[in-house]
Amino acid sequence: MKTIDMSGQAARRYFTIDEYHRMGEAGILNEHDRVELIEGEILRMSPIGSRHAACVNRLIRQLTNLIGDRAIVSPQNPIVLSDLSEPEPDVVILRSQADFYAKALPSATDALLIIEVADSSITYDREVKLPTYASSGIPEFWIVDLAAESIEVYTSPRHGVYQNLQSFQRGASITPLNFSDLAISVTSILG
Repeated sequence: MKTIDMSGQAARRYFTIDEYHRMGEAGILNEHDRVELIEGEILRMSPIGSRHAACVNRLIRQLTNLIGDRAIVSPQNPIVLSDLSEPEPDVVILRSQADFYAKALPSATDALLIIEVADSSITYDREVKLPTYASSGIPEFWIVDLAAESIEVYTSPRHGVYQNLQSFQRGASITPLNFSDLAISVTSILG
């Protein structure tokens, strides 16, 4: 369905999180659809290839072992950023919560770190996800760029833009902002 505004131009129809969830309840969207809600638009996500899946699995194992009970390592689950955005990042490190967010999905204020693994999605992660996470005040965002074999670390969001970017290559280690006692090997993430 195309919506036309009064000037005769095609206009986009934006959806709220409630409408997005009702689409799932009505069977319009199902759990096998690889979509997420970003700034009111339902966007198709790239298929997950073996390199991407392996990298996410390595991240989950390492982060769970290193962080332990201090936080929740949440793989490929939704997070509510606003009434119009509910992405499904590859990995989110969430503040600990006794019920593991059973009563409600985590929100932007619950996220300590979001990680996206990019094989074929690097442009999408930089041009769509990066500004969305910065606008939501996510304190730290990593892009694991499998093609470049590097990890981009974005910190200090202000006015919808991350103020700091560091790039890490094989052989380097990364210390997450909220876990200053940890050093995570880039090589161990990339495999």
